[in-house]
Amino acid sequence: VPMAFREVNARRHTGLQQLSSLALAGRTLLGPMKSCKFIVDESTNQSTLICSAVRLIESLDLTSAAGQLLNETIQAQNKEFRTGISTLLFLVGAWSNAILECLQQNVPVSAIVSVMSEGLNSCCERVQCLQISIHDVNKELCSSSVRTNAFKSKTCQIGCDSLLNPQIFLHFQKDISTPEEVIPINSCFRQEDDSNFNKRLVSPLAGFGSVASLVKPAGDTSTNLISGSGVIASSCNKRKLTHSRYFSALGKSHFSSQQGNFQGYVLGPSADPCECYGFGHLAMALSHGNQTSVKLLQSIVAYQQERAECSGSSQFNIAGIVTCCLPGLPESYSCVSPGFVTLVSPEQATVIKYFEDKPLRLLLMDGDLTEQYRHLGFNRPCNVRTILEHPSVLEGRAGDLWLSSMLDILINFEVNLVLVKGNVCENLMERCIANSILVIGSVTRDVLCAFGEVTSAQSVTYLTQLNASCVGSGAQVELWKACDGRAMDLGELVPVWIKVQGIPLLTAMLTTTVASKMQLIEDQFWTSVYRLHHALNDEKVFLGGGAVELLCLSHIQMLAEQPLQPANKNAVKEFHNPWLAASATEYKSVVLQALASGWKQYLSVVMCNTAKAASELEACTSVDHHLKKAAECGSPSAYILKEFRRGDLLRGGSGPFADHGESLKVYDNVTAKTEAWRRALDLVLLVLQTDAEIITGPKRNQLLNSHVSSEFMFL
Repeated sequence: VPMAFREVNARRHTGLQQLSSLALAGRTLLGPMKSCKFIVDESTNQSTLICSAVRLIESLDLTSAAGQLLNETIQAQNKEFRTGISTLLFLVGAWSNAILECLQQNVPVSAIVSVMSEGLNSCCERVQCLQISIHDVNKELCSSSVRTNAFKSKTCQIGCDSLLNPQIFLHFQKDISTPEEVIPINSCFRQEDDSNFNKRLVSPLAGFGSVASLVKPAGDTSTNLISGSGVIASSCNKRKLTHSRYFSALGKSHFSSQQGNFQGYVLGPSADPCECYGFGHLAMALSHGNQTSVKLLQSIVAYQQERAECSGSSQFNIAGIVTCCLPGLPESYSCVSPGFVTLVSPEQATVIKYFEDKPLRLLLMDGDLTEQYRHLGFNRPCNVRTILEHPSVLEGRAGDLWLSSMLDILINFEVNLVLVKGNVCENLMERCIANSILVIGSVTRDVLCAFGEVTSAQSVTYLTQLNASCVGSGAQVELWKACDGRAMDLGELVPVWIKVQGIPLLTAMLTTTVASKMQLIEDQFWTSVYRLHHALNDEKVFLGGGAVELLCLSHIQMLAEQPLQPANKNAVKEFHNPWLAASATEYKSVVLQALASGWKQYLSVVMCNTAKAASELEACTSVDHHLKKAAECGSPSAYILKEFRRGDLLRGGSGPFADHGESLKVYDNVTAKTEAWRRALDLVLLVLQTDAEIITGPKRNQLLNSHVSSEFMFL
């Protein structure tokens, strides 16, 4: 096989340089106040707004070996945790640069690998003292909220003509301008009348911006909610995109004219004095200031907690949450709907008018609804030669026979609604529409399971397996309507609402008037969901706002200042060579400082991104000041805990909530954070220990004619 071979220069390590340059692109995505980026597709010229390291990596040129390894590492972190990716990406770049400096000082690779690995393990053990039980955190947050609310007496009434539909909302928070405000979603599910139940929606965001501005006294200069977005403006970071008029969902648009006479409902006394509805405050503290997503999440938590108390099920079920994106609507229309909301074609939507107020017979399929589909593990018959796998003309005799057969099965069992996990044959879809059968494809397994639980439907792989016991009943379908009662028409797609009373499924309706912002909103929502999910699984959280990283810095500084000691027997045994053990001991201080530099850069960039420091120099000075005071205190962890409780850690106040006058602290996930550290260092050390790059395939010929051909040896 033709190959190209390039030796990696020890002092100018190509792989580490590539990691550093790739990570540099995600520098502004670090911290709670991210600077978003526009990604432009060169083939379509369409742009997408992102603020996620995953989306960024998907858009970068990752043809190099180091780039591919970085992508695999980030995808692994995203698949398992859905959070901590920006931290991982940044530390990959910071530690790559730090190791390059070590190589310039002739530090042996073996010493770098051993000392950095031991240093990270030591830090992970040291920061365990900053872990707090989620029950203790929630109790503290709730008591803090009660103290804060004791000084507030503002009462807001909601008008019947506003975007808040009085038929939908039975209870409201007394003070709608507070970050912990949430609409108790469970009140919408206590109706005995099915006709009322089918029309219930929950929208914790609808109209908040306009209502807040109406009840605000003249001359009051306090912080406002940005109209329609539900995101509180921050004076710290003027570059935040939600401050732009282009991302103001209501503002001075025609929607604000709908705000009118204030006659409505005010929330009565709550059984919970802080009115946080379970882990609502914990969700807020983990959201790192993402107000829009956390309000939806708090509503979901409130409903699921109510359901858990009645059924004894899990208190927070992430499998019972799905999203539906509706570009074109103001962000104030974001809401939580019971059941399953999805987008279908206008042709499919025409079938729904036949289904109004009628219980449907439901079929669930866990594969594709196509003639060629075969289940996983299917073995074709032996000694059979396939002449043509996919007929070019499906209307021919064989294809037409299959279509007729499948349609007859659905009609014979009186099936009205089919939910398919995979793809659906377009020709069969058209025939089903003509026979008033609604078929919806690309439905997740969790949704199928949720409908199966409440309708007694059993999933089948092929329609030929269908029998009477597999068909469920009780589902209802109608066009989804916004909180002001109007049906949505998004042009090519129409939202439909499929529901069954008692279904443990909630759909978060995500809306925005800016199409390119849709992906950003969905990513932020799922990040908030998974942070709460992992916190509940871990049953503990880290102190946030840089507390953990600051303790790591203090601990590494202490280790680096320890006097050099001769290599002990354990070290010699580990390296199988006295010289290697001595080398690791000799360069221990230099390598530990390189490890610490990654966390120091992390804290500095976060402070700059959140406008807590005017420059990285100022940020580093602030970090050094805290490190000095922690060392003088004698117990760095006690000092950090004290500063965190005072809200004075790294000038952070309460992090992204500091401008809101809230005492709400910021917390981080334990496992997700430490795994991001480990994956970042493992990747950097893996690339470091690569001494050559071998390239095969077509790219070898491209390199032969390129300007870098002199760096390669062609075999």
